[in-house]
Amino acid sequence: MAHRPRAAGAHVVIAEFDVKPGCQSNFIALALGFANECLASEAGCRQFDVVQLATTPGGVLFYEAYDGMSAFEAHCQSAHLARFKTAFQDMVAGERPLRQGSRKRE
Repeated sequence: MAHRPRAAGAHVVIAEFDVKPGCQSNFIALALGFANECLASEAGCRQFDVVQLATTPGGVLFYEAYDGMSAFEAHCQSAHLARFKTAFQDMVAGERPLRQGSRKRE
């Protein structure tokens, strides 16, 4: 995944999904396209990694970093997020609550 220069104190979001059996490759392809769209169209999106978890069958984690809370809020209101949520509904068995925090840099 491509990254922009990391901003100190970035707002970090971790989203985690349980993907239904047989849907993993389609979900990963959809998620990678979505991640690339976020990086290309959202000035405040600094990093968006899609991670297939080795420790959890069907587990996929998103590691996202934004310039700040306002950039993340803009992401949440984007049309491409709404399209992504609609597209993955039938592929996902569950979604864990978002984890959020601030990246610390010296």
